[in-house]
Amino acid sequence: MDIRSYEAADAGALAQVFYAAVQIGAAEVFTKAQRDAWAPRPPTAEDWAKRLDRLETVVAHGATGPIGFMSVNLDDGDLDLAFVAPEERGTGVAAALYAVIEGRARSAGLRRLQCHASPMARRFFERAGWTVVRPNPVARRGVVLDNWVMEKQLV
Repeated sequence: MDIRSYEAADAGALAQVFYAAVQIGAAEVFTKAQRDAWAPRPPTAEDWAKRLDRLETVVAHGATGPIGFMSVNLDDGDLDLAFVAPEERGTGVAAALYAVIEGRARSAGLRRLQCHASPMARRFFERAGWTVVRPNPVARRGVVLDNWVMEKQLV
């Protein structure tokens, strides 16, 4: 596995990683209706590039291409995106991505990170020393998804 900074050419593959992570990887914690409300179809490469271009994003590459990515806004410490291909879950991809993201946040002088975490993300972030601030149920397309506001103090 190789981890590097996001490049615009990654957008289409990362849109597919996101979609698979939601539709397949999140099947143990969300119903089909919830997954369809969250990601009814893969984002277009163009739309995903617009979102990723404004964030500090790192990408994990495996033998066949991108297998995960994580993004943080270095202006406010919002860890916005964290997704790993379903077949790569449990292999250390998320931990490797997170180590790079936290390092970049510290280098940028951020004092804390925060995120809105799904049930799967919550488990991961708790293991990485994050704490739950409050429940934050999210409605998407009229369907409610479990979510929590979480944070980690860096200093």
